[in-house]
Amino acid sequence: MGKRRQERELLRGLSKKQKKHLREFGEEHPFYDKAFFLQDAINCFPFQSENSDKSSAESDSETEVEQVSAYHKLLATLKTSPESESEEEEEESESEEAEENETEMDSEGSQETGEADGGEEDKNDVPEQQKGTTDTAERMLGQEQADGVDTSCDPSHGVIEEFTDVKHESEFSLETNFMEEESQDCSTDKKESNSSPAVSEDPFKQHMDKELEEKEVEKMSTLPKTSSQCKWPRLGQLTFSSTLEKHKALKADKEVDMKQLYLHKPLESTWPKVNKDFLSSVTKPSDSSFTPLQRELFCIMNTYRDLFYPERNALTNGEEIRHVYCLHVLNHVLKANAQVLSNNVKRRDQKPGTDSDDYRDQGLTRPKVLMIVPFRECALRIVHILISLLEVNDNKKIDVSNKKRFKGEFSSDPEEKPPNLKRPEDYEAVFAGNIDDHFRIGVAILQKSMRLYAPFYSSDIIIASPLGMRTIIGAEGEKKRDFDFLSSIEILIIDQADVYLMQNWEHVLHLMKHMNLLPLDSHGVDFSRVRMLNLNNWSKYYRQTLLFSALQNPQINSVFNKHCFNYTGQVAIRNVPLMGSISQVVVQLPHVFRRLEAENLSSVIDTRFQFFIDKVLPEYRDAIMSHTLIYIPSYFDFVRLRNYFKKEDLNFTYICEYTKKAAVCRARRFFLKGEKQFLLFTERFHFYKRYMIKGIRNLIFYELPTYPHFYSEICNMMKATDGAVDATWTCTVLYSKYDAQTLAAVVGIDRTAQMLQSKKNVHLFVTGEN
Repeated sequence: MGKRRQERELLRGLSKKQKKHLREFGEEHPFYDKAFFLQDAINCFPFQSENSDKSSAESDSETEVEQVSAYHKLLATLKTSPESESEEEEEESESEEAEENETEMDSEGSQETGEADGGEEDKNDVPEQQKGTTDTAERMLGQEQADGVDTSCDPSHGVIEEFTDVKHESEFSLETNFMEEESQDCSTDKKESNSSPAVSEDPFKQHMDKELEEKEVEKMSTLPKTSSQCKWPRLGQLTFSSTLEKHKALKADKEVDMKQLYLHKPLESTWPKVNKDFLSSVTKPSDSSFTPLQRELFCIMNTYRDLFYPERNALTNGEEIRHVYCLHVLNHVLKANAQVLSNNVKRRDQKPGTDSDDYRDQGLTRPKVLMIVPFRECALRIVHILISLLEVNDNKKIDVSNKKRFKGEFSSDPEEKPPNLKRPEDYEAVFAGNIDDHFRIGVAILQKSMRLYAPFYSSDIIIASPLGMRTIIGAEGEKKRDFDFLSSIEILIIDQADVYLMQNWEHVLHLMKHMNLLPLDSHGVDFSRVRMLNLNNWSKYYRQTLLFSALQNPQINSVFNKHCFNYTGQVAIRNVPLMGSISQVVVQLPHVFRRLEAENLSSVIDTRFQFFIDKVLPEYRDAIMSHTLIYIPSYFDFVRLRNYFKKEDLNFTYICEYTKKAAVCRARRFFLKGEKQFLLFTERFHFYKRYMIKGIRNLIFYELPTYPHFYSEICNMMKATDGAVDATWTCTVLYSKYDAQTLAAVVGIDRTAQMLQSKKNVHLFVTGEN
């Protein structure tokens, strides 16, 4: 209790104005500077963290001459206090008149923010003296995060705390840390930074140090992109597009030399070990670190071009792709942080009074990478990959904070999975683990440590779902919203983009509209170290976007074409499907593709509805055409058809993603027994449940499925019908010329060309061998 009383005595000796100034500016006003207060502050606040010990050991001659003032020590301990707490304490202090009441308010403030009881503080009195000012600041400022507990994502604490770094500020702050002198990796980085040829050849340096001119920026915003095509052995047909001068064509390297990739030193040794599980099928022994797919993907990523890869498959190559973009992300973050830490040493060693503009190495905010993934399981795997890439060997484990909490919140419970459920393999691969789609987590990486649940403005990497981002960004007019942390994102990764079509695509569009905007607040940034590209609001022209999807879709293509402005250009894989999913239909079934004519893309929705109720539905109204399932990809189309069926008093039932389990059972039973003639069936329900619908005799695809293999899955459900005659089965598909991509994925590119040229209905008969 002795140390705690000293702190109270120190606060009791200050006037109201002094306390107010101390809370607002983190230091006492120079007018009130007194010798006795200086000595008391030095005794009460021994500012000796690990980093300061290292820096003082490096410059022993300077430490004796230049003593850090008490005001700077207070500033270092108080600068991380949330503004909301400062305002509350200010009002409380102004309302109090007696010094005893002020002391009580200080003690209450520490209890309100989750501190331990006084008894626990007494027991830990000796260890607190060894911890230094970090614990002292926690007690005086009423820190909200106790040891091992992070409340940054707790909704009860509001939005502000999620972006406020209170704990471990001195440990994970880039501005107050320096390059470790004893580290061989860091010394090697210093040598490389002094070597001009190495700097010029490093893709990271080439991309971030490139200074665009206003003419080039104007050219990118006005002129169309020029494109060229080439073919690579593994990726296939590639389309390169750029607005600026035509870049040198990329060539796929048959073999990868680790030195030519300019990986950060630890990654050269850890990557082959982490990626060894995918190298068993590789036949070339000379290429011992990348699979053929990873080699070509990383070759494009390392040039910092935008990339769209629409052939991601959760069952086959999903983990390969996740590993390679984690390597690229970590390589970028380590290089960027090493540059900041190295410049910290140079700034510290430079003579006082000399201003240099050579240390512009940061953005307006710290987050550099945003990784959008659909489920918590994906975030769990990403963090495990990042940790594995940072651990050189078993003897050098990195320090990961909040690891236990992360495992508890992001891992899955084996007992939650229902037993004896038969689902396709691709379904099991997509929905493995924890499939919660509302989450966000900040990750800070510095030297030999990683901090999970780091506040966004103290994070290097943000991993989140579209819904998790939407709840933070908010909508216009909301009081609690923040998107400043997106201002300086340098790498944006959108993985499994096709899944967001089944969740809510509006969240993705909302996120893209708020990317790389100028922040509304400074957030304590040192503008002397901010890159000119960020100050000029040109961040979006330097941002690299990596987009991975399981299919080519117009909505996904629109995001890649309209929201990616990388000055280095874009690379898209455009392989046409030679065989469609119709070849996987195993039942003998006649397929009738009925074409509808629409004047433009915006009128397709109304034209399809009118075509259906005028020409298609009358053919199925007879009782002989019972057991008709209508497959509807869009929920809005489903609501429109459901209302029309109710209005016309048709004998129907429906199953959608919002239907309760009991209602689903009743609808399936009514449809199987023929009590209901029509069944309206949404695509999103099939995506999330994959139930077997029995009793289908007539099938209508109101629109082509988003996933091509859904077409064959729905058609193959007919074989589950008992006692049905194959000759009575029918399948009708509605399509327009604007459905060329999805049509090609179903019937193949050759048949698609013929169907688009001909305006007549196309009849196909699948025997199960096509």
